[in-house]
Order: sequence, then structure tokens, then C-alpha cells
Amino acid sequence: MITKDMTIQSILMQNENLAGVLMASGMHCLGCAMAHSENLEQACAVHGIDADDLVEKLNAAMGE
Repeated sequence: MITKDMTIQSILMQNENLAGVLMASGMHCLGCAMAHSENLEQACAVHGIDADDLVEKLNAAMGE
């Protein structure tokens, strides 16, 4: 299960196919240094993305 306190890197380690969901949501910095230390909620705030909505999309994609 994906949560807002996980880093982008840890999310991608669970399922690399989630990169497509992140990219489609406007998060195009998957390889940047902040992906290793910033959690999803922080990254969403920087990019103006609703973190709760993105978590729902990521978890839905995990179930596919």
C-alpha cells in the first residue's frame, strides 16, 4: 500500500510501473535527487498536486 509519507524512490521500488501514474499526474522529476529524500506529500506540495488523490491513483494501479 502506498502512503503519503513514502519517498518517490520507495514507491518505485514497490512497483516500477507506478512511474507512469506519477508522470501522468505531473510529477516529472522521478530521477531527481529529491526523489530519494522527499516524501510524496512534500513532492505533491511542490508540484501543486493533490496528494490524497495521487495516493488513491497509485494504490488503484497497484491492484491492477
